[in-house]
Amino acid sequence: MSHRTLSLDEIEALAFRALRGAGTNEAAARALARATADTEAMGVASHGLAYVPTYCEHVRCGKVDGAAEPEVTRPRPAMLVADARRGFAHPAIAAGFERLVPLAREQGLAGLAIRESYNCGVLGVHTARLAREGLLGLGFTNAPASIAPSGGAAPVVGTNPVSMAVPGGEGGAPAFLVDQSASAIAKSEVMKHAREGRPIPEGWALDADGNPTTDPDEGLRGSMAPSGGYKGVGLGLIVEVMAAALPGALLGIDASPFSGTAGGPPRTGQFFLAIDPAAPGGAFGERVAALAEAVRGQGGRLPGDGRAAKARAARAEGVAVAEATLAKVEALAGA
Repeated sequence: MSHRTLSLDEIEALAFRALRGAGTNEAAARALARATADTEAMGVASHGLAYVPTYCEHVRCGKVDGAAEPEVTRPRPAMLVADARRGFAHPAIAAGFERLVPLAREQGLAGLAIRESYNCGVLGVHTARLAREGLLGLGFTNAPASIAPSGGAAPVVGTNPVSMAVPGGEGGAPAFLVDQSASAIAKSEVMKHAREGRPIPEGWALDADGNPTTDPDEGLRGSMAPSGGYKGVGLGLIVEVMAAALPGALLGIDASPFSGTAGGPPRTGQFFLAIDPAAPGGAFGERVAALAEAVRGQGGRLPGDGRAAKARAARAEGVAVAEATLAKVEALAGA
């Protein structure tokens, strides 16, 4: 497969033009394009430029309102609510963060609940922005149901990622970044294997009867395997409460799929908690540094180290993007 190297600015500009061409308003297109570049920098190609055609398709079919303008309110002193109005999650997050960051510094901690939303892409992209502001960032996002509960076979919760970005790294970067889902593997990987006609490793998915399968089509008709068995289901339920029940978004069992054109807007949700590490008056920085040294001092890697290394290389050298992906996005951008 041939590739072409683009700078992060070129990736952002290309994504922006494609999204605008599909009918996305300027603010939403800018927020999505910036996140696309950040995602490519982290090395998560499946959710970078490769996802832009899906965004454009969903604007055109009405699965997401590309012209929606989010509304942010403050119902309590330390709580913000962003109504994405069935538009993209990214502009709602961006609008919410404009108020969340100063509010967390003022109050010590503050929350942002987002409803009537959509797929927010790589959750760690958003929590990392809070860490770069010197805040401890926690994020939760729910997704259409794809994981069955322990003892059951029908999906109840989605892959439901949770992320924590810890401030204090070099150059304002996170000291470390946890970003993991409730499933053993991303559903997009199972879908990719199905498209390519390849079997999946055992442990990725279960068939409709709840049995392990290596057939990706059977897995897609059944459910994703939870990470760590019942513990993954527990994590999925925690995220469902934080990202759907609290904001008033649709539960995963009621949300339409993030893929394809059927079902209308998914109307899922997100929740972010930003904490000023200085607020409790402890020795946060020293403790985090000691924790990091305990891992790296023995040759270990902290969560997010790989992504951080890729981001540094991407800023210096650009990102190699598959020509097939570029052809699709460039056609949408009119390039």
